[in-house]
Amino acid sequence: MNKVIKSAISIVGTQKKLAKACGVSQSAVQKWLHNKSKVSPEKVAFIVKATGGIVKSYEIRPDMPELFPEPPELKNATE
Repeated sequence: MNKVIKSAISIVGTQKKLAKACGVSQSAVQKWLHNKSKVSPEKVAFIVKATGGIVKSYEIRPDMPELFPEPPELKNATE
């Protein structure tokens, strides 16, 4: 289970509400939640906005640091 997406769902309220905020189907959110597909880069900002910035873009797609870099202060803390 994707903990970041689970957190986003908890903040927004339901899978359906997160789906609406992102312009996708509820089944797409379910796939993200169960790691059956990744959030497309185009949808990352919608999740960040829907959660009021609580969920960060680099948390959603940590595999894409060139698009969604981790803040330097966090990067230095983990090295």
